[in-house]
Order: sequence, then C-alpha cells, then structure tokens
Amino acid sequence: MAAEKKAYPLRISATVLEAMQRWSDDELRSVNAQIEYVLREALRKAGRLKPGKNETATDDHNR
Repeated sequence: MAAEKKAYPLRISATVLEAMQRWSDDELRSVNAQIEYVLREALRKAGRLKPGKNETATDDHNR
C-alpha cells in the first residue's frame, strides 16, 4: 500500500524552481517528485524521518 499523498501549495523563487527543473530533468523525475525526494532525503539525513512500512528511503516510483 502506498503512502497517502497530500497536496500542498508551495511558493518558491523562480531561480530555485529553474534549478529544480534542471535537476529533475537530469534525474528523469517530475519537478514534484524531485522536490519530494530532496525533502525526504534531507529529513532522513537530519534524523527526522525514518522509513516505515509505507515509506522507504528510496521511494521514487515517479522516476
């Protein structure tokens, strides 16, 4: 069973969004999936997110 997804409006600078677009293109992900991946990795590295039964450290099915 996949983790529940929730929509969240995000205000982001044009410069950061353009950089995320280039990075997501390089990784063959959508911008949304890339942002979620980067956030998840930062949370995991900070010890604020541990993989659970519905969440994995490499959950990038949108790739």
